Amino acid sequence: MSTPTSASAPAGTSSGAPTPGPDGGSLYWLVRDTWSVTKRNLRHYVRQPRLLVFSTIQPVMFVLLFSFVFDGVVGVALPGGVSYIDFLLPGILIHSSAFRTTQTAVGLAEDLERGVVDRFRSMPMARSAVLSGRTMADLVRSVAVLLLMIAVGYLIGFRFNQGVLAAIGAIAVVALFGYALSWIFTYIAMVVPGAEAVQAAGFVAIFPLVFASSVFVPVATMPAWMASIVAYNPVTLGADAARVLAIGYLSDDYGSALEPIGWTIVVSAAILAVFVPLAVRRYRRMT
Repeated sequence: MSTPTSASAPAGTSSGAPTPGPDGGSLYWLVRDTWSVTKRNLRHYVRQPRLLVFSTIQPVMFVLLFSFVFDGVVGVALPGGVSYIDFLLPGILIHSSAFRTTQTAVGLAEDLERGVVDRFRSMPMARSAVLSGRTMADLVRSVAVLLLMIAVGYLIGFRFNQGVLAAIGAIAVVALFGYALSWIFTYIAMVVPGAEAVQAAGFVAIFPLVFASSVFVPVATMPAWMASIVAYNPVTLGADAARVLAIGYLSDDYGSALEPIGWTIVVSAAILAVFVPLAVRRYRRMT
């Protein structure tokens, strides 16, 4: 009796390996292709020293400038025992993570203009890997910048005071929220033509969300009409969740420390549930 041989398998694969395809027919190929695109984007980032330097200087400047400029004004509105740098840094982490997601859109738009994405389309790879690889690479970069900002914060007085696990949780919550936002801007990159237009659209979308939030000042210091709006801002939820985990600061707007954390996770999951399929569907229609 004859036995099956590898000759019956598609070219370029072994008899037991899953077959790659443009629609990502198997989890194995999706993970593998995502990792390949992630490495490509990280190498591209490292090979641009000027981009590396300037993209890390900006968030460090925010930490230093805001902590010294607003300390005398906002610090008096904080409860006793909470310094402004302790209040500010978790919010600045959310601020940085949110603004960095616009770079996901710009980078993807530039790849579309230069034909890089077209080359990916010609390869037998999971189509969604192009998008997931881009967002994963930007997540790694974002976490690296967050750690740098925390290091700078420690130099000027910031301290995690809820333990190591809570500190890791704060970073994880910020990273999750930023990753979810990156998929919104991934979708924007594919519906707004041109990198410059994408950058402008991203700025218009993220600017009011970040600055009309509790990132820099407590919600209680705002006019009542604005406070009622800001309280429902997803960026406010993210900043408050990071503060609870980092320093144990809980706004009077919440009944439990788990409330802002839970809502941030729910909002992030909802964004991913909506925009990942939208972005992947849009990408496939472009092919």
